Amino acid sequence: MKKTLFNTIICLLAICSIAKAQTPPSHEIYDRLLKKNVTADGKVNYKAFIKDSVELNKYLAIISATPPNEKTWSKNEQMVFWINAYNAFTIKLITKYYPIKSIKDIGTGIQIPFVNTPWTVRFFKIGTERMDLDNIEHGQLRKKFDDARVHMALVCASKSCPILLNEAYDAKRMDEQLAKQARAFLADPFRNKMSENKPQLSMIFKWYGGDFNKKGGSVRNFVNAHSDVKVKPEAKLSYLDYDWGLNEQP
Repeated sequence: MKKTLFNTIICLLAICSIAKAQTPPSHEIYDRLLKKNVTADGKVNYKAFIKDSVELNKYLAIISATPPNEKTWSKNEQMVFWINAYNAFTIKLITKYYPIKSIKDIGTGIQIPFVNTPWTVRFFKIGTERMDLDNIEHGQLRKKFDDARVHMALVCASKSCPILLNEAYDAKRMDEQLAKQARAFLADPFRNKMSENKPQLSMIFKWYGGDFNKKGGSVRNFVNAHSDVKVKPEAKLSYLDYDWGLNEQP
C-alpha cells in the first residue's frame, strides 16, 4: 500500500513538473560533469561518468520532466535543451553498454531485439513521449531550427565526430559556442584536411549536405565562413573515411 501511494505521488509530481515547464531547466549539473569528465580536446572518461551515474541520472531526470515550451522558451533555450539532451543521453547510452569499442556495437538486434542502430533505441522520455536519439536530431533540431552548426555540436561518441565540448551549451552563449565548435572542427586535421584546391572534408558535410545548402548556401560557403583556409570555387570536394571508434580517454 505504501509503495503504491509513493509511486502515485511521484507520478503526480512528475506530471505537475511537466505541466509547469514554463522556463527552461538548469544545465548546471551536466556542465559540472562535463568539466570533470571531458578533456579540452573532447576525450570522454566514460568510467568516471559511470561513477557519477547518480548525478548524470539526476540531470537526465530533470531533462525528461521538462520538455521545451515553444510558447515561452526562446529559440536558443530550445536549441540548447535539445543539444545538451542529445549529448547527455548519448553518454548514458554508452555507459549502459560499456565497455564497447564503438557506439555502432549497440543496437544490432542482438543486444536489443528489433533495433538495428543505436540511434533508434527508444531508451528515454521527454515529457510523456518515448524517444530515441534520431528523434532529437532529425525530429527536433534539423526539422525545427535552420542552423547547420548543430552538426558541429551533436556528438555521437565517435572519434570522427566533432569534439564533445567540455561545458554545457548555454542559451546566452550558444552562438559563440557553435561558432567556436565550427571553427575548431574545420581546423582539426584529423576531421578535416583543409586545402584551397583539394579539401578533404568530414563525411558530415556529405551526409547532411542539404542542411548546408539551404537559403542559397552551400557546403563550400559554410566551410569558407568558418575556416581560415578558403576553398577555391573550382576546387573539388572529397570526403574522409569516418572513424567510429569510441571518443574515449586513453
